[in-house]
Amino acid sequence: MPEHHDPFEYDPFSGRRVIRCFAYARISEDREGAGLGVERQHEDMDELAAQLTTRDVEYRIVRRFEDNDLSAYTGKPRPDYLAMLTALRADEGDCVLAWHTDRLHRSPAELEEYIDVCEPRRIDTRTVKAGHLDLTTATGRMIARQLGVQARYEVERMVERQKRARVQKVARGEYCGGPRPYGYESDGTTPVPEEAEALREAADAFLAGASLRSIAADMNRRGLKTSTGADWEGESLARVLKRPRNAGIAVLQGKEVGAAAWPAIIEEPKWRSMAAILADPSRTSASSTALKHLGSGLYLCGKCSATMRSATKGASGRGMHVYRCRVQPHVSRKLDLVDDLVQLGALERLSRPDAADLIAAREPTVDVEGAQRTMREARAMLDELASALGAGEMDMREWRTASQAAKRRLTDAEAELSSAVAINPLVGLVMADDIQKEWKGLDLSRKRSIIDYMMTVTVLPAQRGRQPGGGYSDPKAVRIDWK
Repeated sequence: MPEHHDPFEYDPFSGRRVIRCFAYARISEDREGAGLGVERQHEDMDELAAQLTTRDVEYRIVRRFEDNDLSAYTGKPRPDYLAMLTALRADEGDCVLAWHTDRLHRSPAELEEYIDVCEPRRIDTRTVKAGHLDLTTATGRMIARQLGVQARYEVERMVERQKRARVQKVARGEYCGGPRPYGYESDGTTPVPEEAEALREAADAFLAGASLRSIAADMNRRGLKTSTGADWEGESLARVLKRPRNAGIAVLQGKEVGAAAWPAIIEEPKWRSMAAILADPSRTSASSTALKHLGSGLYLCGKCSATMRSATKGASGRGMHVYRCRVQPHVSRKLDLVDDLVQLGALERLSRPDAADLIAAREPTVDVEGAQRTMREARAMLDELASALGAGEMDMREWRTASQAAKRRLTDAEAELSSAVAINPLVGLVMADDIQKEWKGLDLSRKRSIIDYMMTVTVLPAQRGRQPGGGYSDPKAVRIDWK
């Protein structure tokens, strides 16, 4: 008869059979840091291995696996758990030690995969708190599945409690935690003076016509960093500026729910005006081309009144840069010449004694307090209707009818408040001691907003040939109409 092969290892000194154990530890959220929760699990598993060891059998931990601060409930990959399954498939272990079955898996799909690995290889599972799971028997697998269902139930209840607590805190205007929001301390409520001032300056500059990219570049030059210590970019600045929390507004699931408990950094009317501009989808489509030159998209064709665009006149893109009618080849003028004439006209107008009159606002006056009062009343009405619906005092159809009017009032008031603030782009320029020097220091987006605010530039067909005075350029071919 062939000799029977014993698959187990034996310790050459004690003669005991060795059960190769994998110790797996995981903690969902390391609140204490430094992996202390994982260390405690390993200590308990060491004690379990010692308790299981007898005169004939030694439970020896040969490998340790741990995933710190990774939840099994979220479904995110756990590197060490996957590595352990790979090692089990390669027959490198005989037993898995864990603190509890919910440390191994809280998903039925994960449990079934674990059973598929362990059952044919007769791999044992021993836990500190849930005892022995024999996955080679139907009873053992049933118990494992029951424990998995219970663990899933418990975590789902925990998530529900957390959601309810969050809704209650947001309804009270309280901070619910998370990464430190720029402008505030880690408690989410105490403003950081330097960052708060930077946000206010950024909001004013944006409303005055400066591009997000130029504002971000200026913040980087000043050594200002994001809340994570990174450099500013246009997109990251836009995300921060759009946050309702900057205006002292609490948000739940993307919707405003009322005033927050923390102080506002930016006044609500100013924030709403800025947020409305940032939400305008037309901003992104034109920014890639219009901001490359002073007059792209601003100057008008003298024949059809369409806007002008920049182009290159000549072969292989090495010719002269010109402004050209966007619709038809009606008008084509040298780009630098037109820009120089426009800038000279703007500086001459800004140098006049009555230049301060240009700062007078042309925007319609908005009743800010009235709009804010309407918003508060509309939100209060919606809260009352929701309470009545919840108490069974009205049905869903009645609630929809009654809430539509309150929602319309709220939407109209928000839209009105969004147009309340428009920073005059000339502020800071008209009062400058050296207007030319100040103009040269402005970024292109700010210059464009000033040109757009002050004048309408129409590019007319130029007269051919030498002009009176000896030159070939025709300054009269650029008409400036002051607004």
